[in-house]
Amino acid sequence: MPEPNPARPAATDPFAMPLGEAMRTQRAIRRLKPDPVDDALVLELIALAEKAPTGSNAQNWEFIVVKDRAVKARLGALNRGAFRIYGAIGRWVARNDPRMMRIIEAVQWQADHFADIPVVIVACLRGPRVPFPPIAATSYYGSIYPSVQNLLLAARAAGLGAALITLPLWSTFLARRALGLPWSIAPCAVVPIGWPRGRYGATTRRPVGEIVHVDRYGNQPFRVSGRSG
Repeated sequence: MPEPNPARPAATDPFAMPLGEAMRTQRAIRRLKPDPVDDALVLELIALAEKAPTGSNAQNWEFIVVKDRAVKARLGALNRGAFRIYGAIGRWVARNDPRMMRIIEAVQWQADHFADIPVVIVACLRGPRVPFPPIAATSYYGSIYPSVQNLLLAARAAGLGAALITLPLWSTFLARRALGLPWSIAPCAVVPIGWPRGRYGATTRRPVGEIVHVDRYGNQPFRVSGRSG
């Protein structure tokens, strides 16, 4: 029997965390325990995910909840294949950056233990993506990523660890085969979910004054000596 997890919220209200706290502390959690996640909780996460907006209110999401170890192993093999290239390049680029190396090691851990992750959610869109004009791709994926962020925030509020990844989808053909997807369904994002091995904490980001430009790029009235106003 899995040991009690102190990160798990009270069963009566798994989403009681204030939105601001969830947003300030939500981060990619890749090291996950193999402990099971209740189907009812997973369905609640997806129900919150589908509250997000979609283009023309098409509501054209499809979510594949992967729990079968064989299917996770196939996705994991795709993930590792892509990460062998990405990881090698990343380690060379970040060889003098300890912070980035820690991130790469976490990604490596996730790749090595992919089949052990209790739940992997694949967020998909129904319907074809129009290739032209280029803005069409932005509009298309704009109907899935708001729901994925809802999913991540809901997971954080429930005490679950989660991360948005795309490496298992480097070949959408092979990913479709692994998931039994028809050509009318496009896999867009993969979210491994489970109880975290580590702890959440406040994320570190650049001061808001450094990234805000008013009216035109370069006009940064809120940037004051590296601190936001």
